[in-house]
Amino acid sequence: MVTTPTKPDKQKDAEKRERIVRRIARELRDGFYVNLGIGMPTQVANYVPPEMDVVLQSENGMLGVGPYPVAGKEDPDLINAGKETVTEIAGTAYFSSADSFAMIRGRHVDLSVLGAMEVDEQGNLANWMIPGKMVKGMGGAMDLVAGARRVIIAMEHTTREGQPKVLKKCTLPLTGLKVVDTIVTEMAYMRVTPAGLLLEEMAPGLSPQDVQRATDARLIISPALKVMDA
Repeated sequence: MVTTPTKPDKQKDAEKRERIVRRIARELRDGFYVNLGIGMPTQVANYVPPEMDVVLQSENGMLGVGPYPVAGKEDPDLINAGKETVTEIAGTAYFSSADSFAMIRGRHVDLSVLGAMEVDEQGNLANWMIPGKMVKGMGGAMDLVAGARRVIIAMEHTTREGQPKVLKKCTLPLTGLKVVDTIVTEMAYMRVTPAGLLLEEMAPGLSPQDVQRATDARLIISPALKVMDA
């Protein structure tokens, strides 16, 4: 039986997502061209530092995506790849999806932030389908993981049932092999290395053991492990 989340549950979920996207926003740098995937990653747009020159790209043909509009100021003609209303920044450009994917495939995107259903210790990513479930299409994720210079995964650490999403080996159909550089969850900041997953930061109030218990893959504890301050 599926239960409907209560108001406290929804607030807790919102706090988890905010911690994740705030932390990812700290990875942005001046001059970056960034693609934000559908779902939680799009919220990173709300946390771009105002003094930073970052250009957000949407694969439906928009270069210069701004933060979400305030209520009552939405323009139905301005949408991102997830069909959410967005704003534009000064100098925003519009073009075809073909041109958009030429940018991605030409490795002109410095950073791509994507959601995931599973990630494993080798940086393999599964985020496009669950066997037996209806899929609208694979979207642009396969192009993004192949073409972006760096890939960050934004996701909750476990499923709603409490099962790990950071695995020794992905079980779902893969989006890309060894394509993930960094994983950010509400519990931890982990970097994919040749030796495995390096735990570099953890949420306030947690121990490395807490993070490991929620993780299927073996974690390597960084000597410089610190608390996430986002």
